[in-house]
Amino acid sequence: MRAFWTAVLNPAWYHGFGAKRPFFEGWYFKLIDATGQHKYAVIPGVFLSEEPHAFIQVLNGSTKEAFYHRYPLSQFWAAADRFEVHIGASRFTPQAMSLLIDQSEQKIEARLSFGGGQPWPVSLTSPGIMGWYAWVPTMECYHGVLSFDHTIYGPMTIDGQTVDFTNGRGYIEKDWGQSFPSAWIWLQTNHFEHSPGACLTASIAMIPWRWTRFRGFIVGLWHGGTLYRFATYTGAKTETLTVQGEQIHWVLTGKTAGAKHRLEIIASRGEEGILAGPSRVDMGKRVAESLTATAAVRLSRWEGGRDVLVFAGNGRFAGLEVHNIEEELLNAA
Repeated sequence: MRAFWTAVLNPAWYHGFGAKRPFFEGWYFKLIDATGQHKYAVIPGVFLSEEPHAFIQVLNGSTKEAFYHRYPLSQFWAAADRFEVHIGASRFTPQAMSLLIDQSEQKIEARLSFGGGQPWPVSLTSPGIMGWYAWVPTMECYHGVLSFDHTIYGPMTIDGQTVDFTNGRGYIEKDWGQSFPSAWIWLQTNHFEHSPGACLTASIAMIPWRWTRFRGFIVGLWHGGTLYRFATYTGAKTETLTVQGEQIHWVLTGKTAGAKHRLEIIASRGEEGILAGPSRVDMGKRVAESLTATAAVRLSRWEGGRDVLVFAGNGRFAGLEVHNIEEELLNAA
């Protein structure tokens, strides 16, 4: 029981010690250099089901190339009292990433450090982005945000080309559990031109629940040291959610930061690469992800009978996934 409490209150840590199979866990590092010309997602993780193994996925958001580097489970190590993961000769922590990938299809060497990261706040009643759902031991998939925004320092050499990521921006999140959902939309950007440090992270999915399922969503806008939360567990409501061609329009309302707020998101897809995602039996889900999407964001507060603007910005280099859109996802209550 103590181990369960410790794991829930530390969403960044590895949760696979003693986990029943099937189980997966993956950490998502987003890397954008200062020029915006080089965009990468690096995803270390472990998969425990049929053919258990560790992996490091690398997505080049500029070229859409995606690589899945597979490692024997014996080459995976995780600390029991902090977030520190080793896969092969690569190491991952909240403050740094060192990569040494020497595969026939891709060779990478990197020593990157991160400064100034802020995780989603953790409390006893709301331990991270999952809210009180984090205490439910039977969820299909759990989620965590480890850093809304941070500065990157250091170089990365990929197939002989060196990119200096110094003064670039980064973001870290993670997922763990039995499987990805059957359908979801995920969006993240921390590149708002006139609002350095601001970050939007948003997801909505079909969530299995006992013998049925429901549409669950979690949206957080980090701005000016305040986190504006819109989530199923906060009582927020989706006013509008449409997907038309390359555009997603999502409007939410709810009480957050002590007042009633309205959040409008208009996201446009970019070019996509294909990542692998977990099911209960394999890493066989084909997940199309863009690192070149955009998101127009407007947050307002209802005050004195009128709408007061709190934040408006256009997010660039957005990560965006729109997977297996079902009518139920768009129209569920």
